[in-house]
Amino acid sequence: MSAESTKTRSVRTSKFINTFFGGSVIDIGAGNDPVVKHAEVFDLIHGDAQFIMNYREKESYDCVNSSHCLEHMHDVPAAFTQWWGLVKPGGYMVTVVPHEDLYEQGVWPSIFNSDHKATFRINKENTWSPSSYDITSLVGSIPNAILISVEVQDKNYDHSLQGKKLGKFSLKIHKWQRTNNKTKRFISNIFYNFLYKNFWIKSNNSSGKPVDQTLGNALAQIQVVLQKTN
Repeated sequence: MSAESTKTRSVRTSKFINTFFGGSVIDIGAGNDPVVKHAEVFDLIHGDAQFIMNYREKESYDCVNSSHCLEHMHDVPAAFTQWWGLVKPGGYMVTVVPHEDLYEQGVWPSIFNSDHKATFRINKENTWSPSSYDITSLVGSIPNAILISVEVQDKNYDHSLQGKKLGKFSLKIHKWQRTNNKTKRFISNIFYNFLYKNFWIKSNNSSGKPVDQTLGNALAQIQVVLQKTN
């Protein structure tokens, strides 16, 4: 996903920005698109966000922000706890992640981003994803946290274009991308790179196959805002 912070600003009020992004802000995984101009960007060149407490002081920021970064962590709960450790008492953490039903659309590993290591849902017991986290349960696992808000953000998302099916052969080839079998992985890469780039991405709803609407101006995400108690 590209420039997601910029797109997310369209659903944030000035009151939201002034309330949660005042003072010192660190934006984890921001790249060239920080949430606010004065935010300190922490990206790959600065270290491993999975272990961010090795690089930054405990409770040193008024706000910790991350947009579409948590899903890239190898250990999501551990990373979430590390990021929370940077928040000052009374400060905030704002986290945005892809919504598994709107972004991955029932297919795992992710069709649209092969580096995704987790999917996210809200208050849903059952999930199709073997790597899914309920964002409210994740929040409940960290100490001294007040849940300010959690919401689905789907501005400009056309729900009628959601993928409804994926052929057994295509699904098998796709899953081979992460197998330990080198031959299967090699075959998968050939099929996946050729078929996906040349045909799949050009498909529309008539095929029933998933389309990545976030390549345009659509949002397909969950936003959660926490405050740390004193």
